[in-house]
Order: sequence, then structure tokens, then C-alpha cells
Amino acid sequence: MKWKILPKENADLVEQLLINRGLKTSQAKEQFFNPKISNYEKDLNIPGIEKAKVRILEAIKNNELIIVYGDYDVDGICGCAILYKALTSVGAKVLPYIPHREKEGYGLSKLGLEFARDSGATLVITVDNGIVALEQAKFAKGIGLDLIITDHHLPQDIKPDAYEIVHCTKMCGAAVAWCLVRGLIKKDLAHDLLQFVAIATVCDLLPLVGLGRAYVSEGLKILNQTDNIGLISLINESGIRLGNIASYEIGHILGPRLNAMGRLEHAIDSLRLLCTKDPIKAKRLARLLADTNIERQKQTVEAIDSARIQVDKKNSIHVLVHKEWNQGIIGLVAGRITDEFSRPAIAISLGKEVSKGSARSIGGINIVELIRKHSDILVDVGGHPGAAGFSISTKHVKVFKKRMESMKIEILDMEQVLEIDAEVSTSELTKKLVEDLQKFEPFGFGNPRPIFATYGMQISDIRTVGQGKHLKFRADGIDSIAFGMGELLNMLQNDQPVDLVYTIDIDDYNGFEKLQLKVRDIRT
Repeated sequence: MKWKILPKENADLVEQLLINRGLKTSQAKEQFFNPKISNYEKDLNIPGIEKAKVRILEAIKNNELIIVYGDYDVDGICGCAILYKALTSVGAKVLPYIPHREKEGYGLSKLGLEFARDSGATLVITVDNGIVALEQAKFAKGIGLDLIITDHHLPQDIKPDAYEIVHCTKMCGAAVAWCLVRGLIKKDLAHDLLQFVAIATVCDLLPLVGLGRAYVSEGLKILNQTDNIGLISLINESGIRLGNIASYEIGHILGPRLNAMGRLEHAIDSLRLLCTKDPIKAKRLARLLADTNIERQKQTVEAIDSARIQVDKKNSIHVLVHKEWNQGIIGLVAGRITDEFSRPAIAISLGKEVSKGSARSIGGINIVELIRKHSDILVDVGGHPGAAGFSISTKHVKVFKKRMESMKIEILDMEQVLEIDAEVSTSELTKKLVEDLQKFEPFGFGNPRPIFATYGMQISDIRTVGQGKHLKFRADGIDSIAFGMGELLNMLQNDQPVDLVYTIDIDDYNGFEKLQLKVRDIRT
């Protein structure tokens, strides 16, 4: 990888990290280190909320059934839980509905809307979907359903003809839902529901700066003291501890388990876990989510291996197709190929008549707009500049693949670039540094964990762990681990000087605290 060390502008390492994040004024630093949702009140007052609230109160008064129509990813599941808990707390009759990924696909469906009508509902509130559902909104109106859309995805030029739309791209879908109901419910409950907003914000890869940082910072405080039975069961099942949950634990441990059901089975079980009050049921559901996630991991590894074989490095965009890929994992496949080859990637699961596609992109290339240029052969498409999903008739897949791969996109830097915050000496690697870095939490998209480089570190005690997958060694006496670099074992020797790029933290395994470097790259 190409190493790019950011320009040094300050001798103090913490100040340099702030500069690297564009935080130079006292006010910017204050808002970064003490993020508060109240600082963003203007963003919380999303247009459409007042009219939507009047309709919800009318439904409660008339004892109407409200369908909360979510999505099968973490954002949609958490948003569904927020609306269900909030609306039932003020006396509403609520029935949650989450579409099945393979049977219905993303967003509002005719099948789901017919279910709402047949259940006796008169009001449907979407979460994390609906902003591009033009035909579905028309269908809902035709069968007598009032439709309130809450969403954060990119809209098209024409918006759906709904009763009301509450839409904001500055936050995740669950956060939009929270904004809708926060003024309807007790303050204590609104505060408690922020833990679900935090989970959704991290898992939906919203930037952890500004409002997103405030949501996660405040939500993590609640999550680490949660009394939600479902979350407690999931935390226990995952082997992590209350009080030690940060953005990493959400994004890499809790989130994948919540997501797994929607990928392989039905996401309604993840929602049931978040909403149940039965400890026995919670424990059973947490185990189900964990087992399903193990199966998801297995299928993903197999699919990525078969995807790599299809990659033609001459292409600006990689379009990968397989009839045996589960629709629920193609986004993960596209993401991995994008990361490994520094190109936008599209993974397509071939179906008999309709195939599903998922795309991931790199900086500067708006993948959803590129895909929309081929709407003449697509069933539907939606998403963000960095990620998109679509449906396509299977008979058109070859044409779509040929069109996309023939695109000549200017990718300025074809080599993977590893951006490094600062070059540091071994003497600067202390527990005090780790304590200073903890103030930069929550880390995530838009606020990555600081990356450092140190040259000429002497390595020793070299070995592999994890069945040879990972490399462990000591660098200038500091424990170090390089995930996925086990193949370097025979290229390195004890007492050899190397240059390392890494993040640093405290390893408290078995109760003993010691520094640990998590190596991102090695140069001999």
C-alpha cells in the first residue's frame, strides 16, 4: 500500500490529530469532545413532522391500527423498534412489519401494503425507506391507506404522493424516526431510545462527526447502562461487557448479529429481540441471531472466494455474478472486492426471472447515479453515492454487466493509499497516549481511529495465530498483531528492523493491561 503521512502542523500529537480532522477553532474542538444533540436542534426539526404528528394523534384518538413498515437492516430494525416503543407508550395500536428480503425485496411492496389493509390498518409509517416508492405510494392511496414516509435515502426528482414525508439525509433512518416521535413521548423514553439511534448510526456508516457523533456519543452512554432485555441478552451472547461498548463493538459484534437475520432468514426476529420483555425469549432469540451470523460468515467467505476469480483488473468497475450467492450477502461481497481492488464493485445474485444486485464504491464515484443511467433495463434502484441496491430482469444481466464494465471512469489514484495521522517514535507509545486517544471516541466513518507510523522497529517472538491467518510479534518490546498477514511469517526474522503502520490500544486480556499495536501494514 502507498503510505501518506499527513503534514505535521503541530508538535503536540493530540493537537495534530485535531488538525487532521479539520478541528482548528475552540468551538469546533468543544463540540467534538463534548458532542450534544441539543446543539443541532435546527436539524432535528425536519419539515413534515408537525403534520405527521397530527395524523398520528388522530389515529390514536380513533383507535386506528398503525403499521410501522421497516427495513431488514440494522437501521430499519432499530427505527422500527423506536416507533413501536414510542407509539405504544402513548396508547397507539401498532403492528410492525418488515419485508422479507427475497420474497419482497427492499422497501414498500404491494404485498406489504395489502397486508396492512387486510389487517385493518388505516395508517402506514415507513422507516428507512419509501422516498423513491412512487408506484407503491399511489397503490397505498388507492387501497385507502394514509402513508407517512420517514427516510434518509437520496430522493429522485419526483417524490411519492404520500400523506406526509419526513425526510433528511443528515442522519440515519432510525434517527429520522426518533425525530418524528420525540415530541410525542415522555422525555425519559425519548432519551432511552437514543441507544437504538446510536446502533443504527454506526451500522449504517453515517459520519461520526457533527450530529452523527452527538447521536452516538449520547446513545453509547445509555447503551452501556441499558435495561433492554433483548440487548442485554445479545451483549451476553456476544461475549462483550456492559460498560465496555464503543462504536467498534456496535459495528463489528452487535450489528452483524442483528443484520444476519435479514440477510439469511427474516429480520422480524431481530426486531422481536429488541422489543421483547421476556428474558427466556430474549435469550433464545440472541442465540438464534448468533448462530445465523456464523452461517452468514461461512457463506460470505465462500462467495468472496468465488468473486475474486471473476475480477478483471483492467476494468474500472467490477461486475460479479453468481447463481448460488444468497441475496443477503452480496453487499458484503461487493464491499470486500471494492476494498481489495480499489474499484467500485457490483455483486449480482442470479434469480430465475429477477436478479438482485448490490454495489459499493470508492471516494469520488457516485455509484447509485452510474447505475441509474441504465434504468431502462432495471426494475428498481436506490441507495447512496457509496452504496446502492437494485433489481434487474435476469435476461438483462449480461447487457448490464457489459455496459457497466465498458464505462471508462477516471480513478485518480489506482493504488490503495493508507492515510497516516503522524509519524511517532517508540518512546511516545504510552498508556497516556491511549488515554488521550480515547477522548476521540466514538470512532467510525468520518472519524477513524488514529493511525501512526514508526520506522525501524525491531521485531521478535514472531509467530502465527488463528490457524495461521494472523501474525503476532513484539515490536520494540510492544505486543503487536497483524490480522490477515500470517503469510508473512517466512519473510520476517527475529531482530529484523521493520517500518510499521498501526493503531494502538490497551489489551486487558486476563485482567492484565498492556499496550498493543494493531498493525495495518509492514515494510521490511
